Amino acid sequence: MNVLEVKSLCKNYKDFSLKNVNFSLEQGKITGFIGRNGAGKTTTLKSLLNFVNPTSGEVIFFNKSFKENEFEIKQRIAFLLGGVNYYLNKKLKTITNVTKSFYQNWDNNTYKKYMKQFDLDENKTPAQLSEGMKVKYSLTLALSHNAEILILDEPTSGLDPVSRDEILEILMNLADKGITVLFSTHITSDLEKCADNIIYIKNGKIIAEDSIESFTNSYKVIEFEDNIINEDLKNKIIGLKRAKKGYTGLIKAEDKPLFNCACTKAVLEDIMVHIEKEIL
Repeated sequence: MNVLEVKSLCKNYKDFSLKNVNFSLEQGKITGFIGRNGAGKTTTLKSLLNFVNPTSGEVIFFNKSFKENEFEIKQRIAFLLGGVNYYLNKKLKTITNVTKSFYQNWDNNTYKKYMKQFDLDENKTPAQLSEGMKVKYSLTLALSHNAEILILDEPTSGLDPVSRDEILEILMNLADKGITVLFSTHITSDLEKCADNIIYIKNGKIIAEDSIESFTNSYKVIEFEDNIINEDLKNKIIGLKRAKKGYTGLIKAEDKPLFNCACTKAVLEDIMVHIEKEIL
């Protein structure tokens, strides 16, 4: 069952536009949202919840129009921009008391459970927390009002590998309970550890929406000692780039028999880097 449907979403700025963005989220799945800086990830995520006003398009949560049911829907979802970077010198219990006043279905028992699970002290301030602990506190607030969808913008950015792994494990456990997660990231290896699906945005347009397995299996990486390529095959290569020993290029998996060179499995980072490159 889809818990979010985005249809022909557009947002026009002077120097950038989202162009007919379409995608959906399946309940209980983790979806990674990738694209280079300025591709439109944050604009898309903020447009879903009207933090920026879309120029046009439709956003449907739980089979209900967001425009017509904004208050009700916001009670059931959470948007997190990294950790807590506001009220840095206020105690967590003060921030919690302010936050819970906005939610009709705040569950104090759930709040206490996650505070204990994440080893958070509500007498501390955000300034006293590590970046990883700030993210855990943000998740605690989201989960304490029983959010059914988590929309996360770079939740693991700036975290050390151990803290990132902890956050990913938390997200996987939440997905097992039926909570839906959409998060943007530049750390594509994180997605390969936890995500079910991928959405790829480039220059304001969605260029791929697929399961991670299907998406990565549809490409191969080829390796050359030099950049001399048969002219007939150049149009089959997506983003030829320099490597330590020669060059690499991305090809569709079905084109592999055409190339007489070393060929390896593509991972998300390979695909993204090559797609963003031009052929030399």
